[in-house]
Formats: sequence, structure tokens, C-alpha cells
Amino acid sequence: MRIFELMTKNVETIEADESLRVAALRMRTCNIGSLPVTDGGQLVGMLTDRDITVRSTALGQDPNETRVREVMTTALITCEPDATLSTAEQLMEDKMVRRLVVVDEARRPLGILSLDDLATVPAELMRAGAVLEHLRHA
Repeated sequence: MRIFELMTKNVETIEADESLRVAALRMRTCNIGSLPVTDGGQLVGMLTDRDITVRSTALGQDPNETRVREVMTTALITCEPDATLSTAEQLMEDKMVRRLVVVDEARRPLGILSLDDLATVPAELMRAGAVLEHLRHA
């Protein structure tokens, strides 16, 4: 099975120059905890609810004035849509991440593949559990 068959395709993104308030409202509206960050359509980072809390709110920054690019994570782990699920699992385990942004050749986000997605595939269920267990103890 290939990543594009399992990934979440309707991925919400946010532009790097948006305010943290806009990002937080989008997370709340969509009931999600992370947003791929784009600049002109190209993936440049990932913003999580934890990034907002730890990197901005804890420092007393104004969410109306602070830009997403100021607190986003720039070290991204991505994969291509044609990669296999076993490749994705190995990346998640090696890089200790719970989700991968699926990008095209121009680094435009196409979707997200999460550890939860992998756990829905019966043949992958045991492997996803092993990856999760590894992440918990790291």
C-alpha cells in the first residue's frame, strides 16, 4: 500500500505570515493540533498547539502580533505520496514523529499521514503499535 492511499487529503494549512491568533482559531474550528505552514504554497514549517503555548504564550507574546513563522518548527520530516507505508513507519520511528507531511516534488503539501492512520490498516496494526511504543519511551 502507498501513502497516498491512506493519507488525510484535505489538509488545512496556514501561511507563515498569519498571526498566531488566526492559527489558533483555525485549529479550534477544525479540531486539530497542528498545521503545515506554507509560504507561497510551499511547505516551510509545522505549527502545533504546543508551539503556540511553549514558544509564544509562555513568553507573554501577543497572539495578534506574533507571526506563525516566529514560532513554527522548521525541521520537517516529509514523504512522497508514492512511498510505501513501511517507509513511512520507518521514518516515524527513526525521526520520532507521529505524523508526516506528504509533499509533491515542489514541496506543496498534499496530505498528512499520522500514526493513527497506520493503525487503521490491519496488516500494519502491530507495526504502528511498535512505533508508538518506541516514541513513548524515547
